[in-house]
Amino acid sequence: GLAMGMGVGQVMLVLMAACVVMPAKDPLLNICMDAKHHKTKPGPEGKLHDQCAPWKDNACCTANTSSEAHKDQSNLYNFNWNHCGLMPPKCKRHFIQDTCLYECSPNLGPWIDQADSSWRRERILHVPLCKEDCEEWWEDCKDYLTCKENWHKGWNWATGTNRCPWGSMCRPFNQVFPRPKDLCEKIWSNSYKYTTEHRGSGRCIQMWFDPAQGNPNVVVAKYYAWKKRSSPAGMENVTPETDKAVRDLPWSVLVLLPLALAMLPEGGRCCGSHGWGSL
Repeated sequence: GLAMGMGVGQVMLVLMAACVVMPAKDPLLNICMDAKHHKTKPGPEGKLHDQCAPWKDNACCTANTSSEAHKDQSNLYNFNWNHCGLMPPKCKRHFIQDTCLYECSPNLGPWIDQADSSWRRERILHVPLCKEDCEEWWEDCKDYLTCKENWHKGWNWATGTNRCPWGSMCRPFNQVFPRPKDLCEKIWSNSYKYTTEHRGSGRCIQMWFDPAQGNPNVVVAKYYAWKKRSSPAGMENVTPETDKAVRDLPWSVLVLLPLALAMLPEGGRCCGSHGWGSL
């Protein structure tokens, strides 16, 4: 009985300390990365173009960026999809969608990383992409040709747009990227991580979603932001280890208890809409 009571007590302490320690706004949530075309803060955009429209309620991209994302030779990065002949529309739509996610999503905060390039200060790294998004992308592109595994760097830019580097050959996608995992992870130097998590699981980011059902990536970002806070070392282990967290409770939490109690509102409800209460 006593041990059980202590366990519950400790959990309460963790929760109350969280109210005090956690900032009202999580710095990893609802943010735009510091990159070439991103807005400084996400917000509604009435006129997002075509495939970028699902983000219109809350977007990091402008309407102009969203229409550029659909062009073969867009002004965003002067990048040419058709470097090994014409990319078929069923394949190209995945690259457009990937661009929309990258430019428009306010839910990539947990994976924003410092970048050391002239055109952006931040990038995304290891975003856990849903299995279906990665596999459909690979399936629809597997017969297209390309000459490179990593599309971020190593092109011949002599003409102002990316051409295949000297000595490289155009080969079928499924030779350059034998598995869906190769495509998703290698093409943008590990911006994405292939996962076996499914759409709707709340554990992986979707490139494709129906905005009528809301944006499923909001809850995914919350989950990974929480994981990052609870174990800064890694986001590898998927299940939150509550027991261990309680066992390893630092004494500093106990010191904070009087302060936590003093700050609890009259009704005793813990945490505002941005604290643990909303998770």
